[in-house]
Amino acid sequence: MNDIIPILLPILAALVVIGGLIPVLMKARKSGTQYPSTRDANDPVEPRAGGGTLLEDRPAAPAPADRKAPDGVDLERLEAEVPDDAAGLETIAVETPLPVAGRLTRLRERLVKSNNVLGKGLLALLSSDRIDENVWDEVEETLLLADLGTEPTMQLVDALRERVKVLGARDPEHVKALLREELIKIVDPSMDRSLRIDRHADRPAVMMVVGVNGVGKTTTVGKLARVLVAEDKDVLLGAADTFRAAASEQLATWGQRVGVPTVKSGIDGADPASVAYEAVKAGIDQEVDVVMIDTAGRLQNKVGLMDELGKVKRVVEKLAEVDEVLLVLDATTGQNGLNQARVFAEVVNITGIVLTKLDGTAKGGIVVAIQKSLGVPVKLIGLGEGADDLAPFETEGFVDALLN
Repeated sequence: MNDIIPILLPILAALVVIGGLIPVLMKARKSGTQYPSTRDANDPVEPRAGGGTLLEDRPAAPAPADRKAPDGVDLERLEAEVPDDAAGLETIAVETPLPVAGRLTRLRERLVKSNNVLGKGLLALLSSDRIDENVWDEVEETLLLADLGTEPTMQLVDALRERVKVLGARDPEHVKALLREELIKIVDPSMDRSLRIDRHADRPAVMMVVGVNGVGKTTTVGKLARVLVAEDKDVLLGAADTFRAAASEQLATWGQRVGVPTVKSGIDGADPASVAYEAVKAGIDQEVDVVMIDTAGRLQNKVGLMDELGKVKRVVEKLAEVDEVLLVLDATTGQNGLNQARVFAEVVNITGIVLTKLDGTAKGGIVVAIQKSLGVPVKLIGLGEGADDLAPFETEGFVDALLN
């Protein structure tokens, strides 16, 4: 009997260890499933090998309350914020984004109230009793200080000189009308500012959002998702910024607020091209309208990081063509933003600009400078920190706001 005990003890110990590992292995296997839910009942989901990339569920709308809430209490909202005991997760109430038309009106009002000196300064100069060479020199200086750029400044000054001389305009309203016409010409209403967000016959439209560190790309993706949802588009987000801490969680939260799912990696520092690829694959499988891919911020003078951005685009295009590449720029950076735009355009073929922070100290002339330099239109502008403070760029509305 004593001889058997030394043999049995290791066997018993091994059984105890194996018993403890079974729950851990089962949990790991469960978390390895990439796409836990589908958009439609006719879209079956097959687990994919490779693990690590997960598709966040679309937030479910809160169920109607069976009991009456006290006066002044929004019971549905309160229940939507209570943790789900079964899943251990917090349900985020799905919000309804503002219509695009309402955004444009509000953004124009904010731009009118902002500290812009471009239109006001030009009007003051051109409405003076005598417009001589000194006045034109000041007009030129005002335009250059507003980040309009040298070539557009010369073009605008020459056009205004000719028209004021021929018409002999001195009345402030007449001068304002001339200035408005010339500014609209130079901002260029002929540029196609529409977003390429129409679904193709067999795949979704694919959009990449790029830019340097700190310009607010992830926030812009979230706000743009709200714009698209307001236009009844079915959207899926790809969190390919895998280097910034909590970037994927931030993007998923933006998506949850408007009922949009997010493909993200559960591994810090994962390959961004792989995440982008999986996002597009999920978008194809679930037949969404638009897949938006958030990318990591990178300095335009870092060759390795810029090459990686090009790789993300190439990998995505193994599945589907990238229809839109939006470059996010901080309007307050002025000419430095223009330098950033040039480098990014060489790497990923920019199709549109998102110009943020046009309120406050931003100088409106940067819109013209970027478009003239790259031949790429400003498609979206942001004038605040609110969730719905992003709207399509309108040439006439922008010029009117500058001059009022």
